[in-house]
Amino acid sequence: MTMTTADIAIIGAGPYGLSLAACLRPYGHSVRIFGSPMRSWSHHMPQGMHLKSEGFASNLHDPGSEFTLEAHCAERAIPYAHIGLPVAIETFIGYGLEFQRRYVPQLENVQITSLKQSAGVFELTTTTGETARARRVVVAAGIVSFAHLPPELSSIPGSMVSHSSQHSDLSGFKGRKVAVLGAGASAVDIAALLLQAGAEVELVARRAAIQFHDPPNEPRLLLERLKAPRSGLGIGWRSRMCTDIPLVFHAMPSSFRVKVVKRHLGPAPCWFTRDAVDGRIPMHLSTTIAGADSVNGKARLVLRRPGREDMRLEVDHVIAATGYKAAVSRLSFIDQSLQAQVRTVAEAPVLNRQFESSVLGLYFVGAAAANSFGPLLRFAFGARFAAKRVASHLARN
Repeated sequence: MTMTTADIAIIGAGPYGLSLAACLRPYGHSVRIFGSPMRSWSHHMPQGMHLKSEGFASNLHDPGSEFTLEAHCAERAIPYAHIGLPVAIETFIGYGLEFQRRYVPQLENVQITSLKQSAGVFELTTTTGETARARRVVVAAGIVSFAHLPPELSSIPGSMVSHSSQHSDLSGFKGRKVAVLGAGASAVDIAALLLQAGAEVELVARRAAIQFHDPPNEPRLLLERLKAPRSGLGIGWRSRMCTDIPLVFHAMPSSFRVKVVKRHLGPAPCWFTRDAVDGRIPMHLSTTIAGADSVNGKARLVLRRPGREDMRLEVDHVIAATGYKAAVSRLSFIDQSLQAQVRTVAEAPVLNRQFESSVLGLYFVGAAAANSFGPLLRFAFGARFAAKRVASHLARN
C-alpha cells in the first residue's frame, strides 16, 4: 500500500490550530489537522467562567477576518461589546466550534499519540492506530500539557490534589472543603465558582494582595490613550509593544525574552470577579507552602507566614491554580529522539522568525512560542499573528 504524504499536518484544534488551518485553505496545499475542537476550553476550564480578554481580543482568524466573535454573537443574538462586557466561556467555545465548522471542515477529531521523524518525513500516530505522514508539522497543542503542579504538593495522594486545568465541572465539590493555591485569574475564578457550587473555599497565595484589574473606563480622553494605549493584552505601552512588534521582541537576547515572558502580565484577576470573593472566603496571603501531606483522609498544608507561627490547614482537596510552564519535554506525544533534536532555552523551543524550530519542518505556535515572540503568544489574541505568518511561510515553501 502507498501511504499519502500530506504537505502539512497541524496538531491541535484550539484558536491557533484552527486559525492556521483556515489561513492555509486558499493556498491549495494538502493539510491535515488533528484534535478535538476547542478541547482545552471545554474540558480543562471551569464552566461558568469568563474570559480575561476583552471581546475585541477574543477572535479566531480567517483569511478575510470576516467571522469574528462579534459576528458570531450577532448571528446568535448574544450580547456583545468590544470592551467592558465579559465573554462567557460557553460563548467562546460555541464561537470556536462554529468557526471550525465553517473554515476547517476537514478536522480529524482524533488525538496524536506519537510524532517522530523518519527519512526526512514526519510520522504521526493517532489514537485510532492510524499512521499519517507529513512533510511539515505545526504543533498547536495548547497549554494543558504545560500545567505546573508545585513539587511541594507531591506528598499528597493524587486523589486529593489537582491542577486547575483538570476541572470543567465543579459540582462534585459541593459540601467539601477546598484549598485553592494562586493569586491570578484562574485561582480567583475557580474559587468563586467553587463557592457558587456549594463548596467551602480558602485561598492561599504568596502575594501580599490580590491585584484585581480595574474595570474599563471608556471612553478615555486622548491624553489617557496616549499615556496608556489599549492593546489586546491590556492597557499600557509594554503590552502594546508586545502585540504590535513581536518580531522586534524576537530579535532581543534570549535572556531578556525569557525574563519578560515570566514577569509581564503576572497574576491578576479581572474586576468582575472581585465581588464574588471579597469578604466571602478566607484568604491566606503572603503565605508559602512549607509542607504538605495527608492525615485521616484529608490533605494537610503547612502554611508559612512572615513573623507568625506556621498554620496547618486541613481540606478535602487542594486545587493548584499555579499556571503553566512551556517545555518541549512535557509534550509526551513527541518521540524522545525528536525532542532531543529541538534546541531549547528555559525548556521552550527556540524558534526562528517563521516559528520553525531547529528541526527543519517542525513548527510550534501558541504558548510554546511565547519565549520566542513574547507574551502575545500566551493569549488567543496572538492567533492572528501566528496564523498569518506561518501560513504565508508554508505557502511560499
